[in-house]
Amino acid sequence: MYFFIKRLLVLICNYFFFFLSMGYSSCSPSYPSQKHSFKVSLFLILLSLALACSRVILIYISKTSELLPIDQIEYRHNRESLIGHLPISTVIRQTIPVAVHTVSKNSLDSLETATLTEDNLQLGLKGNFVSDKEVYHNGDIFSEDYKKMNRSFKIHVYPHSQDDPFANILLPTQEEPTGNYASEHYFKNVLLKSHFITDDPSEADLFYMPFSIVKMRNDPRIGVAGIPYFVRDYVFNISQKYPYWNRTGGADHFYVCCHSIGKSAAEQAAPVKLNAIQVVCSANYFVSAYIPHKDASMPQIWNRQQEDPPILVSSGRNKLAFFAGRNNSPIRERVRQIWGNDTEIRAHFDWVSNIAEEQLGSKFCLHVKGFEVNTARASDALFYGCVPVIIANHYHLPFADIVNWKSFSVVLEDGDIPSLKKILKGISSEQYLMLQKNVLKVRKHFQWHTPPVDYDAFYTTMYQLWLRRNAIRISSVV
Repeated sequence: MYFFIKRLLVLICNYFFFFLSMGYSSCSPSYPSQKHSFKVSLFLILLSLALACSRVILIYISKTSELLPIDQIEYRHNRESLIGHLPISTVIRQTIPVAVHTVSKNSLDSLETATLTEDNLQLGLKGNFVSDKEVYHNGDIFSEDYKKMNRSFKIHVYPHSQDDPFANILLPTQEEPTGNYASEHYFKNVLLKSHFITDDPSEADLFYMPFSIVKMRNDPRIGVAGIPYFVRDYVFNISQKYPYWNRTGGADHFYVCCHSIGKSAAEQAAPVKLNAIQVVCSANYFVSAYIPHKDASMPQIWNRQQEDPPILVSSGRNKLAFFAGRNNSPIRERVRQIWGNDTEIRAHFDWVSNIAEEQLGSKFCLHVKGFEVNTARASDALFYGCVPVIIANHYHLPFADIVNWKSFSVVLEDGDIPSLKKILKGISSEQYLMLQKNVLKVRKHFQWHTPPVDYDAFYTTMYQLWLRRNAIRISSVV
């Protein structure tokens, strides 16, 4: 319609100009005086210029106006250039991003976002406010939905045999999780033994692609450079062998990755990036590899065997802030330059053996961006009852759909580093006690257990997937 209107306006303008010109030209010989003939010619010249200007204006308006619908031909062309000739179906996910208003202590309105299902649309749409004192965006909704999830959520895992040449990548191993990317390993091992697994694909809410990014990275047949090609070939194979991917273009499929190199996993597989759910630790919403509300962020952890620390209350915390980690980013370098020799902010740029003691004795523990926005230090801080201070721009914090990070942490920008001590010391005793009390409430969501424990990191990650579970499935690809 827009294309037709644009062309019609230009055509009318052309015909109007043509008939006026012909009319005045046929009348010109009847004028007796040359003077009068000159006036007519001048009139025609001015009229021609006016019509030409009108035509230019009409064309400009038709090209730039936002009041008319987008040209369907141009839209189709742009859409094809964006997605190429990919077998991606039209998918309508029933998970809806809703703005939830929060009110800070300085009475400045800000927006947090929560991904909600149709069952809990009332949050946000009715203008409910979430206090910074509340750990959950809506605790009642979370509690009720969590029970539904635990009761009914079903996952089907693509089967792979023990003699598969890539069994080490596709099947769970008996090794204990190691390193600071252990979350991926924990999740896989626990999920495959959980009550969420179904052998019947027809009753599955989601389909799990069980490849391991960490295992691929360490496999000499693949390596870092080969990960995107492995994922591309894997998706092609399951789409040829099974009907499930093609019903939704992969919108009811997910994979888990905690290693920072995982952001390259979908580089050669656009349907994975556009449709599939990526559960990652490195949730950087400034990087196009991560799409908030479609994808999900989970916490990175260190593997630890110890039980909960005996004393988590704040009475023995006489140090202001603590950090330990390698100096491997410009942000950490800035922290080192400004606060490296400070007596109240104890910033170590090497590993320390008494890290548990340091965190148990500090009010605040710094999470400072390294190579990526994510580190295990936020989960560490929560484990030891220390209030996390997040210094990492563009970090979509773990479980942000569920928990209100402002209620138990201090989230700063890189530009706040010079004012770090002033900001932390400006937090009153009452405010700090509220933050630390909420740390003790929320820390259970950031711990992994084998077998899992109710509301721990595994179950909370499953809840995030449950929120994203609904997609319309079709029998053939459009």
